[in-house]
Amino acid sequence: MSLTRYRTEGVALAITILVIDQIAKFIVAGPLALKSRLQIEITSFFNLTWAENRGVSMGFLTAETDTARWLLVALTGLIATVVLLWMWKERARGDILALGMILGGALGNIIDRARLGYVVDYADLHFGAFRPFMIFNIADAAITIGVLLLLARVLIIGDKSAKSEAPTSGVQAGGISDGAPAAKTENEHV
Repeated sequence: MSLTRYRTEGVALAITILVIDQIAKFIVAGPLALKSRLQIEITSFFNLTWAENRGVSMGFLTAETDTARWLLVALTGLIATVVLLWMWKERARGDILALGMILGGALGNIIDRARLGYVVDYADLHFGAFRPFMIFNIADAAITIGVLLLLARVLIIGDKSAKSEAPTSGVQAGGISDGAPAAKTENEHV
């Protein structure tokens, strides 16, 4: 497959996550009226619970003022832009898809913060009183899964791209290479 196709898949995944996230938030805020009900028990280990997250991950960098809110929107927008640029430079399909997940989740939460002043969280996974995660949403899950996939690739698989890009033999601009660095010509600068 081509790099263009990988990038298209990454962007399509980001848009899909963004749309699903916003639809889910619309449903819990609108038809389910979760904000006024506060909690709906779905199973013995999963509830829909209304939470307004005014910060970023786990409530860090809480934005209590309007100025802080817009600074947080700008900061997270900058991070999303960096993720998009990274996605465009990336060559590995798996990494592009992981970055697409992160981008889609980031955009979903940025829209909430810009529109409402907080991020709507609602997914409450628990085992009795034990809660392995804070209340989250689809965007948060996509960001977390994308980051874990990138970490797994680095820690388990390693960085094969750096090894494969280093030429060891073959034809270079200066002629045939035996793996040693090509000799500098008098026109090349150090």
